[in-house]
Amino acid sequence: MDAAQFLRSTRERHGLSQRRLALRAGTGQAAISRIERGEVSPTAETLQRLLVAMGEELRFEARPLERDYDPQHMRATLARPPADRMQLAMSWNRLAGRLSAAGRRAHAG
Repeated sequence: MDAAQFLRSTRERHGLSQRRLALRAGTGQAAISRIERGEVSPTAETLQRLLVAMGEELRFEARPLERDYDPQHMRATLARPPADRMQLAMSWNRLAGRLSAAGRRAHAG
């Protein structure tokens, strides 16, 4: 669940309108609406303030991964020359950028 869905479901569970939540949190209804539509991603501080206005707290937890990393894969990656590792990292960054741009286009269209 992303921040937009989380905020909307929490607000609706409390029976609050966007306007009422905005008044409680000291912000504008338009800001709540933009977050819930996924147009903007709230900071942790903003999300905390909105949750406190609904009588809830934001908790971050860390827990072990459900599956272990593959030590053989890690050794093989570390055995690659730095230039190869950099090229691989850059290709992943390009892919992430393309996916992000595609998501923005999908939301806009």
